[in-house]
Amino acid sequence: MNEHALERLIVGFWNREFDVLVCTTIVESGIDIPNANTLIVERGDNFGLSQLHQLRGRVGRGRERAYAYFLYPPEKPLTETAHERLATIAQHTDLGAGMYVAMKDLEIRGAGNLLGGEQSGHIEGVGFDLYVRMVGEAVKEFKEQASGLESPDEAPDMRVDLPVNAHIPHEWVPGERLRLEAYRRIASIAKEEDVVAVHDELVDRYGKLPEPVGNLLAVALFRAHAREAGLAEIVLQGNFVKFSQVYLRESQELRLKRVFPGSIVKKQSDHILVPRPKTSTFPAEPVTGLPLLEWCRSLIDGVIKMGA
Repeated sequence: MNEHALERLIVGFWNREFDVLVCTTIVESGIDIPNANTLIVERGDNFGLSQLHQLRGRVGRGRERAYAYFLYPPEKPLTETAHERLATIAQHTDLGAGMYVAMKDLEIRGAGNLLGGEQSGHIEGVGFDLYVRMVGEAVKEFKEQASGLESPDEAPDMRVDLPVNAHIPHEWVPGERLRLEAYRRIASIAKEEDVVAVHDELVDRYGKLPEPVGNLLAVALFRAHAREAGLAEIVLQGNFVKFSQVYLRESQELRLKRVFPGSIVKKQSDHILVPRPKTSTFPAEPVTGLPLLEWCRSLIDGVIKMGA
């Protein structure tokens, strides 16, 4: 169908020359037909969340009560992502729901080039807290440049990527915007006093902290402690834990290899590799969770900060 034929069809539907318009998803592109009150989308499970939101916006643009039906085959199981998209569309139907849909779309698809080198991304790899901080820093820098003020020195970023079950459960903090705010508050923790303040605020607003949230606070405090020691990164690398931006004196290096046998010092790249600890049970398993954070803290205090 050429462009002119499509235009005639849409104009005819607008003028109520016929009651049903069957077409492709081209109708999502800003077409405004106030008298359209029912939308039926075949295979709604194949569309993206923003596309579903745009399609739903084609009806209900006038006085008539509108209905939008997104169909999917009952004999074929929905993927987790497709179910999440359709559930989001179904739950957010009020005025201003676009903000919630956009935040959920960001959570599902990632933030693209802002957080990665390609035109796609996995926001779960960095979290909402880092995303918000990056955007906030960019806005702050722009405002300071516009006002002619110099930006004060800020604490360098510190990455911790260890197997710790640390997150904010959806059922504890309902709504993406509230979870985003909670992640932002936790990401701002810089010292132990901040942990107490954030803890009390979260308990006051949402009740007793689930274990993953307590772990998240512990990770935030540990990140601040590692940043204070001058570290830039603590991540798993195979059977080792990698500590980046570490500069050891000869005495510190000897203590590292005595207390943590098998450690490797990479002076050229300013990092050390320390064998990941294992449990004392049989069979021995790699240590995870808060015990691993405590082990990393003991290494920082006993070796890296020794004599500092």
